[in-house]
Order: sequence, then structure tokens, then C-alpha cells
Amino acid sequence: MREARETGVPGPAGCVRRRYFDGMAENRASADGTGYGEGVPCWVDAQLPDVAAGKRFYGELFGWTFQDRPDANGGVVWAHHKGRPVAALAHKTDGRMPTVWTVHFATPDIENLADRIWAAGGQVVTAPVPVGELGTSALVTDPEGAVFGLWEPGSHPGFGARHEPGTFAWAELYARDTEAANTFYGGLFHDALFGAGAHPDFGRAAVFDVFPAEMPPHFLVHFAVEDCESVLGTVARLGGRVQAPPFETSYGKVAVVTDNQGASFAILEPLER
Repeated sequence: MREARETGVPGPAGCVRRRYFDGMAENRASADGTGYGEGVPCWVDAQLPDVAAGKRFYGELFGWTFQDRPDANGGVVWAHHKGRPVAALAHKTDGRMPTVWTVHFATPDIENLADRIWAAGGQVVTAPVPVGELGTSALVTDPEGAVFGLWEPGSHPGFGARHEPGTFAWAELYARDTEAANTFYGGLFHDALFGAGAHPDFGRAAVFDVFPAEMPPHFLVHFAVEDCESVLGTVARLGGRVQAPPFETSYGKVAVVTDNQGASFAILEPLER
């Protein structure tokens, strides 16, 4: 493994944001252009108590249109940006579960990856389960409890668009023990993190850089916008709120917000890639 390198950049209230590995996971398509390599973020979904309200919020915020997907278990709707799939909204069937955005990482062998996560100290929350002909999904955690998804594609490889305004742009892991995170993800997704010519779209920082120290470790999904400051007004008008006002990072200007049902996400005005 290459030596990990961190770069300090200013964060909110004078704190320092820390980038993850040098050359972390590029959101790359596979060699044949039909999918994503293992360890690359390939899909995001939100578990919401009211999907119709979510459609109104994100439809106006990002210009998404929506398509019902009865073949994707549980009354899921897909969000499209300019006709291309970019995310899913799902009805939260258990009110005790969090209202949350989840990032999913691609894999060609979900059973093997779930086993490796378990062996490395993570947990398998939901064992691999087929989602019709679309693919196979699982829900797992890292050793600190940060939840993320796995996706083995069938007919659905993942994002049809990303790194454009209104689409996925970045996933940030907020960890308590950043060195342990380096070891876990560096071992798990080594090829994706250190591939030749990689451009980062996945990083990590200490929880207390942005959130209260008692906040549990978690992934934060970022969506690209053209103007971070102006989008905050739309978030507020639609019933969302600002958790962290805009701050500079090594990958762009970020603000952390919640939607009108409490799901946290970030808006990112990215640096030129």
C-alpha cells in the first residue's frame, strides 16, 4: 500500500479538514464503460417517511424527475436528472429507522466483499439480497459503525450521471478514529483508492471537524451545485435547514443541510476536476 497522505485545509470555525488518501477512489466506469470498479461509489438512496414529500423537495431543489420502480423492492422511485438515473427515494417502512441518505459501493462479488468486511471488523446489517433483475444489495458497517451499502450490478450498473449540478459529487466519511478508517478502507478498496490516475470522490475527516463530538461516525452524501450559497435559500424555502454553513475543503465549497424530513446531505460547489 502506498503511504497515505493528508492535506490540511481550512474548515468551519478555524478547524482543519483532512483529506483521505492521496489519489482516493475515482468514480470510474469499468473498462467496458458499463459499470463501476469495486470500491467506487455507484449509487445513493434516501429512506424517507414520505416519498411524495421527498419528490417535491428534491424535484425543485435539483430539477429531478421521478420514475416508479416496482422492480426495486419496497415502493422505490428513481430520480432522474436530464433523463439519467442519479438516485432513489424509498419509503421507510419502520419508523424507528433513521431518515437518511446512504452511499453504495460497487462490487463484482457482493458475497466475497461482505465476508471481507466481516473479517476486517465490520458488520453485515442486511445480508446480500437480489433486487429483481437490477442487481444485489447489502447493507454493512465499518468497525466504528458507519453504515454504507454494497451493490453488485445486474441490469442496473449505478449512476447514469454524476459530477454534474444536481447529481452525486462526493461521499465523505466522518470518523472518530481516522487512522483506523485509513486501514479499513485502504485494505478493503485498495485498487480503487490507489489506482493509477485516480481522481478522488470519496474521503474522510474527523467527526468533530464539522459536527458535535457526540455525533456517531457516518457517511455524508454530497450533491454538486453551481452556487452553494444560493442553493441554501432554496433549501430553507422548501422546509430544510442548514446544519453547517458553507466552508472550504480540498474538493470545493460545502454546506451541510437537511431536507424537509430530516435526512442530512451536503451541497458541494466543486473545484475544477
